[in-house]
Amino acid sequence: MNRKRFRDVVLGAVSLSLLAAAPARAGVVHNRQERQQQRIAQGVASGQLTARETARLENREAHLNREINGMRRFNGGSLTPSERALVNHQQNQLSRSIYRQKHDAETR
Repeated sequence: MNRKRFRDVVLGAVSLSLLAAAPARAGVVHNRQERQQQRIAQGVASGQLTARETARLENREAHLNREINGMRRFNGGSLTPSERALVNHQQNQLSRSIYRQKHDAETR
């Protein structure tokens, strides 16, 4: 009986740790979305982004957000590791675009 109880305790601990890790990872994606949105807003406020650049970046960000929400709906509220890697890659591309648009010669 001790082995069975030990196995149950270990399986329970592993399950709880996996459940606790899932929301934290979801928070990383959400926090990054928020930071990138703030960077766009700061670019608008400072005049570094034109209206056209802002619209383009906002559309790309909205498209990515819709894609993430669709992935989460399909998987019951979480992202698989491969989807998380894809989202990270897309967020990296968007981040580079924000930087390039803010630092190009165009201003408001």
